Amino acid sequence: MKRSTINELIENAKALLHDHQITLPPFAYWTPQEWATKGHECDEIRECMLGWDVTDFATGEFDKTGLVVFTARNGHKTIDSYKGKTYCEKILISREGQVTPCHYHVDKQEDIINRVGGNLVIRLFNRADDGSAADTPVAVALDGVVRQFAAGEEVVLSPGESITIPPCIYHDFWGQPGKGPVISGEVSKVNDDNCDNFFLESLGRFPEIEEDSAPLHLLCTEYEAAV
Repeated sequence: MKRSTINELIENAKALLHDHQITLPPFAYWTPQEWATKGHECDEIRECMLGWDVTDFATGEFDKTGLVVFTARNGHKTIDSYKGKTYCEKILISREGQVTPCHYHVDKQEDIINRVGGNLVIRLFNRADDGSAADTPVAVALDGVVRQFAAGEEVVLSPGESITIPPCIYHDFWGQPGKGPVISGEVSKVNDDNCDNFFLESLGRFPEIEEDSAPLHLLCTEYEAAV
């Protein structure tokens, strides 16, 4: 992805969130120059990968396959200082028809909540023993009510509705065409995007970046250690 595109997407996300009266934590708005002045007091942000995460999953086609994420809070599985924080909270922005590709997590259980905007469409598959997507019914809870769906059946969440996705359940999702972008929340166990994403197809979690302009905000993968 071009850095100029990432900059534009973050600015658009900030504007969309503002339009819906959603204000992010202060570090969401820090520039790289401001980050350069931050010391060890901000290590939790760096080490738990809080902040902006803009990805095309290394496809080169963000409009078709992509997601804008802001991680507001997260713990860490191996750093003692953060082991007590056993949860994670994210904001996800999905465009109409823009797919977050089919994947599962081994450790993380998550609730995905359609907060505001259009409808969020989710497909679910059980993981087969060989790692493929099984053609068997999937049982999940929607707002505390257990439902059963056929493999690959489209589950539509309107604003206010949520789904609980256990570990080892394949899922992909997108904004329903014609309904506008979706601002979703994710509440989960500790998130580890380096080790706990398993895609049905061979994809990358983070984009390759072409530096065609200066960054307006750092991504969560770009913090330098405090000195």
